[in-house]
Amino acid sequence: MRKIQKGIYLSFVCALSLQAAQIELGTIDVEAQIDTEVIKDVHGDDIKSADLAEALFKQSPSVALSRRSGIANDILVRGQKKDNINVTIDGAKVCGACPNRMDPPISHILTNNVDYIEINEGPYNVEDFGVLSSDIKIHTIKPTQELAGELNLGLGSWGSKKASFNISGGTDTVRFLLSASTESSEQYEDGNGNDFVGQIAENVQNGQAPAATQYQPKYQNMDAYSKKTMMAKLFWNITDNQELKVSYTANRSDNVLYPSSKMDALYDDSDIFNAEYSVKNLGKYSKELTVQLYQSTVEHPMSTLYRKAAVVNGFEMTHKLETKMQGAKIKNSFDVANHTITTGVDYSLRNWDGGYYKDGTALAADRAYSIDDVDTKNIAFFIKDEIKMGKFVLDMGVRYDDTTVTPANNRVNLVQPDNKYSALSAYLFGTYNVDMYTKYFVGFGKSSRVPDAKELYWIGSMGNAIGTPDLANTVNYEFDMGIEKSYENATFKAKVFYSMLEDYIAYNASNGNTNNYENVDATIYGFELSGTYIATAELYFDYGMAYQRGEKDNPLTGQNKTNMPEIPPFKVNLAANYDWDESLTFRAQVIAADSWDDVDAENGEQELEAYTILNLRATKNFGKNFELVVGVDNVFDETYAVSNTYKDLILLGVPGEEVMLMNEPGRYLYANLKYKF
Repeated sequence: MRKIQKGIYLSFVCALSLQAAQIELGTIDVEAQIDTEVIKDVHGDDIKSADLAEALFKQSPSVALSRRSGIANDILVRGQKKDNINVTIDGAKVCGACPNRMDPPISHILTNNVDYIEINEGPYNVEDFGVLSSDIKIHTIKPTQELAGELNLGLGSWGSKKASFNISGGTDTVRFLLSASTESSEQYEDGNGNDFVGQIAENVQNGQAPAATQYQPKYQNMDAYSKKTMMAKLFWNITDNQELKVSYTANRSDNVLYPSSKMDALYDDSDIFNAEYSVKNLGKYSKELTVQLYQSTVEHPMSTLYRKAAVVNGFEMTHKLETKMQGAKIKNSFDVANHTITTGVDYSLRNWDGGYYKDGTALAADRAYSIDDVDTKNIAFFIKDEIKMGKFVLDMGVRYDDTTVTPANNRVNLVQPDNKYSALSAYLFGTYNVDMYTKYFVGFGKSSRVPDAKELYWIGSMGNAIGTPDLANTVNYEFDMGIEKSYENATFKAKVFYSMLEDYIAYNASNGNTNNYENVDATIYGFELSGTYIATAELYFDYGMAYQRGEKDNPLTGQNKTNMPEIPPFKVNLAANYDWDESLTFRAQVIAADSWDDVDAENGEQELEAYTILNLRATKNFGKNFELVVGVDNVFDETYAVSNTYKDLILLGVPGEEVMLMNEPGRYLYANLKYKF
């Protein structure tokens, strides 16, 4: 372990000496704001799976991974997860249905459909609902006028298979795009050679998981998942200044195994509809007017069907959940002197409904509902202004939210209250361009997010009220500053932040199984460094590193410690890239993290060892049409874990013992062949 830690700190010293910065791990900050990280390299090159969370973990040091399965994993940004970060897909807000985060928002779009991703850290977005500490904007591929397309075929360790295609074309007036994919994989093995069945068995043997949570013998050789997707788009240039964009995305996942949980997903289906109309140059006070309508629906039944518990108990337990998100936004922008002003109205309505079933039959009326048909309705008004004053650019914005959260109260002998929230968010963000090589930036903002239906109203299958119905909304006051520099052969970017969270929503395990969520004030602070260095015409390097630390102002009720949960340790991403010639490139990447020992132990987190892994990749182009990518991740077959065991998630465990950790995949070999036309 000490050798691993020593390697991490040596990597840190070497990275600092490179004098470079923007994360070029597929990150290109072209035409993006200085506080925005743009991830490009998730479409086509790193073909391991369609899991966008894992791709972002490899690309950005500020993104940590919350591992639940072989696919559909979750992310943390600056130590924040769940509703503390906002995820949109082409402007549409998407929510998962599972209260145990088996289907987080980022899992409902796959890497093969992604064009680029913006990671906006901090409270500097007033256009969208619930941007507390970070904003993830996913932009999908767009149709082209010329007939074009590509076909990808991928194979990997543990029977991993993937195929995807897209085709695009049109005229000056109408363009279309059709994309589809299918993939499946067996259970991956960790560095010890344990697949999902083996990882559970090891924890049962160590007394950290009940024997009944193991898979039944007839299901032990099941694939980890199978997944199919389809996306269709139509862009119509109605006139020279009017455009209509319509899209539909479907995701169909079957039999997704979650070995560190008590249940697996029988299926996970989502449908995303999106329509956007824009008209330009309507007049002096309307440079561009945009109207967007969207709807996303997710169905997620999880079950004990494949576990021994179904045999031991004599019945299968299923938790079925559905969520629907509907939204509309009207936005208008115009220029006045040196101001670019944007005003708008944002509306959304989320319904979340869930219930418990025994052998397909709903439980009795006093135990049937988990999340009782809850509506979260938000309407907001926003205005922002970009002021250009020579070398100085000042961005500012204000947003007012009015939100109501209303349960249906169908459950017998239980009446849950409505909740109403109002909030004013605002920010100032300034950038000073010293010259074409140096920029300084500083920002301060306030934002908020309301509790979700799980945190307010969730009822366990035994009738216990896990949610806390009188929670306050969380408010973030944050300060950011940094510098970006360019040199002849290098770039460098550094950021620091300090976040004061008022009424942060934390999980309190000391409350038993009742009212487990509690408001507490807290702080999170940290820094990020990133850059690039071109050594020769053939050899160049990129790096990124991130550190954050979090503390509650006071311990939770009945507790003594103040460490914040889910604050990952210092992480480094380093890569060397070599262009052998115009058709052959190589990449070696190191991902390393310090030991995770600043943990919220009273709420289930446990210390994790440091790790360092090496990933290798080679890309060969054959003419203009064919591309072959071969690679190996975790070259030295290390056994390690990157995500912790915060009790906000229900994981396998026995009373008085630490719960099951989910190990990362061991050595993984893959190959991908792409044909472009």
